Amino acid sequence: MAPTIEQLLHALTRAVSALSVTDIRFAVAGGCAVYARGGPASDHDVDLFLKPEDVGRAVTTLVGAGLRACDPAEDWLMKVYDGDTLIDLIFRPNCREVTDELLDRATPMRIGPTLAPVVGGTDLMVDKLLVFDAHRLDLSPLLHIARDLREQVDWGSVREQTEHSPYARAFLGLIDDLGITATRKVS
Repeated sequence: MAPTIEQLLHALTRAVSALSVTDIRFAVAGGCAVYARGGPASDHDVDLFLKPEDVGRAVTTLVGAGLRACDPAEDWLMKVYDGDTLIDLIFRPNCREVTDELLDRATPMRIGPTLAPVVGGTDLMVDKLLVFDAHRLDLSPLLHIARDLREQVDWGSVREQTEHSPYARAFLGLIDDLGITATRKVS
């Protein structure tokens, strides 16, 4: 059963509260970041970006706050749970390491009852586009996100960072044709 947005926001708030009293830098990513930036509500899990060297301490901190750790099969993230709600601690999204520069671009934003750094619209779109491959190519959710966040995204930078992906190029061509990436002239 998919968690509700209320359950996701509760888990996010617990994680943010625990991490915020440490020196561990993080940023909200994924569906919760989309939601914070005005896009559709997430219905899957909570994603937090952290630098690789901080993940172990983050897990220890979150377990100390009452969350439950789980050893994932993947080598690019760690998982903790708030009850049944999954929180992914991602340190290498789509084969790119989380860096200070990426975390520096995050903006403090209110997400439900908490205030947390949220990855920028450009970084969010790059991450979402690099997920596409021959087995994961459902464009519909990302069309909604691109439309909702279009004015928060540097589309030239997205294009540059994802140029190696034929799936990203195809998606960007589609949203170009739909006028989503068109820049508006201020009069």
